[in-house]
Amino acid sequence: MKTSPKMMFRISPRQSVPNTYDMYIYDDVTARGRFDWNTWTQLESETSANFFREKLAQIPADATINLYINSNGGEVKEGVGIYNQLKRHGATVNGVVDGNAYSVAFLILMACNHRTMNLGTSALVHNMWTIVAGNANELRREADALDKLMESNRQIFLDACGGKITEEKLIELMDAETFLTPDECLEYGFIDEVNKQATEEPDEDPDDGNDDPDNIDDDKDDDEDEIEQLRADNAKMKAEIADLRQKLQPVKPMDPATVNNLVSKFFK
Repeated sequence: MKTSPKMMFRISPRQSVPNTYDMYIYDDVTARGRFDWNTWTQLESETSANFFREKLAQIPADATINLYINSNGGEVKEGVGIYNQLKRHGATVNGVVDGNAYSVAFLILMACNHRTMNLGTSALVHNMWTIVAGNANELRREADALDKLMESNRQIFLDACGGKITEEKLIELMDAETFLTPDECLEYGFIDEVNKQATEEPDEDPDDGNDDPDNIDDDKDDDEDEIEQLRADNAKMKAEIADLRQKLQPVKPMDPATVNNLVSKFFK
């Protein structure tokens, strides 16, 4: 039995912008989901190439997709499958790194038409690795296969960078398993923009019409009306407080003769 996890991948239409869809890859890219030891079931992967295929089929080719990434990477074959599906889909894809874009998650970003990294984010490029067992010949054959796969893998990055980085430099970065800042990614051409969320300084003397004499007179009249209203509210509040004080005057204690008289009536 398969069940869905709380959050591995999400797609939702953006109501405020027609024909725009937000998609999230906020987990490892895998063909199979995690095993849930509480329910003893295999969770369905929502970051697999097949799951991605199903969701992209629901989005029209003339749409805009905002793809948000925060992932440590995962399986190469799944990531490359997602990359190629995005490339041929037809929609305009805006890729945004919200946290980590490591390994194959960074490769998926390369499929986007516009690529952005937010402040505090990072990327990781490295050579792919595998786990293998066997004799010496089998181990050498697997190493040769990895070299071939890396040669193909690098072409994706080189195509996205548009000549800003050489293959030699890319090999150097991958051999060193290099973490990259947003500014470094921009320099090498991996991304198009670093979103620093800068705000413009306000104009010290904006020409908004406040210097118009007529506007100044109107503002003055408004201020005087507001002051008069505040005075009236203050007077009303004082009257209400005085009334409450009058109602809350302490009750005078009864004299002892009156108390004795009441007691005698009840306890005859």
